Amino acid sequence: MEELDDYTNIQRGCHGIKITSKEINTEGCAVCLNTDSCNKLNATDWLKDIPEVASSYTDVVEVRFKNTRKGFYRNVNNLDLQVGDFVAVEASPGHDIGVVSIKGPMIKFQLKKAHLDYNQEFKKIYRKAKTSDIEKWKQFVAKEDEVMLRSRQIAEGLKLNMKIGDVEFQGDGTKAIFYYIADERVDFRELIKIMAEEFKIRIEMKQIGARQEAGRIGGIGHCGRELCCTTWITNFVSVSTNSARHQELSLNPQKLAGQCGKLKCCLNYELDAYIDAQKDFPNVRQPLETMDGTAYHQKTDIFKRVMWYSYDQNSSANITVVPIERVKEIIEMNKAGKKPDTLLINDKNSEQEQPQSAKETTDDFTDGGGTDSITRFDKKKKKKKKKNNQNGQNNPNGQNNPNGQNNQNGQNKQPQQQNNSQPQPKKQKQKNNNRPPQNGNEHQQQNENNKQN
Repeated sequence: MEELDDYTNIQRGCHGIKITSKEINTEGCAVCLNTDSCNKLNATDWLKDIPEVASSYTDVVEVRFKNTRKGFYRNVNNLDLQVGDFVAVEASPGHDIGVVSIKGPMIKFQLKKAHLDYNQEFKKIYRKAKTSDIEKWKQFVAKEDEVMLRSRQIAEGLKLNMKIGDVEFQGDGTKAIFYYIADERVDFRELIKIMAEEFKIRIEMKQIGARQEAGRIGGIGHCGRELCCTTWITNFVSVSTNSARHQELSLNPQKLAGQCGKLKCCLNYELDAYIDAQKDFPNVRQPLETMDGTAYHQKTDIFKRVMWYSYDQNSSANITVVPIERVKEIIEMNKAGKKPDTLLINDKNSEQEQPQSAKETTDDFTDGGGTDSITRFDKKKKKKKKKNNQNGQNNPNGQNNPNGQNNQNGQNKQPQQQNNSQPQPKKQKQKNNNRPPQNGNEHQQQNENNKQN
């Protein structure tokens, strides 16, 4: 068994290839060392432990190529293929090199997902890729970045409004696919002539969208995970701002846009659940007439089934949380020509009886011991009151007695400080730490010394 060197710029999801051969002095076959989740649009074969049946989709396999390109090929030669094997498949013209990604009963579901029929005509698998095929293929793969940069320079020189985002060489090096993005129709006939003469290959231009480009390049989304278009999305459904409106999301383009610059595909994931939850909700455009005035809708919490109303249409000041059932009741009263006294059934000044306060409350979360709160740093600290502890302020004459009258002033201050320290024990403790140490024992020693003298 011989192992080839690792290479990281191949962009096929394989950073190492193993060459296996059962006989001596024979050319071995290539096998990918990483076949679990190292490639884009990877699909887990959850039927691999089921024993295969002779007639259960064994002659069709899925083969993956660069980035997100995949295809289905028929195993006409009945080769013993395993997931991760490099194979030479039919192309037009010549042959291409790919990696077997799925085989067996799972092919039935992959064909259904791609809207293909099992009995239709598929291209053929010629053989397992040999060492010479892999070495030749690696040489052409190494040229892809250089060719892409040069093709961008040629397109810029022709002043074509297009962006070439990726280049993929065929396994035999006779053809290359150029993926580009353009907002309008582009006449690239002159571009193809120049590139064919310079690169000495057949040129195939393939236009893709911004979402497809993001899937081919890859990246990390706002959620911190790999992009969905890189990992599993194959069919892109149009996303509109109505999806954000149904979910009560802020229409901020910077937050709603993904890596591709379009609206995020994940806005459609929970859209059906929000639409089902809003079926019995009243119309938000209809104001509520009360004796206090006309209340206008501000926002809605769909799953808590509450709505926020304010008496100012253009401001959310003095906002009130009203349950859905109460909103329906007020609308029926308005249709009958009646007006309730307030939005809520209970007294508007009674905060204990209201189902929820007008302000959005936050839960006091604590740690395992139940002591520390997450919002403990949000509380505003009260300003400390400055108190002058200078001697003689409580003395009506304003004179200090050197024979111990300061102690008497200190005694007069003690009950006052004790009264002040009852509602604020922490501040009193801090002030006592700042005071100079004057204990009663020190005053006794001073009086005894005066008597002896």
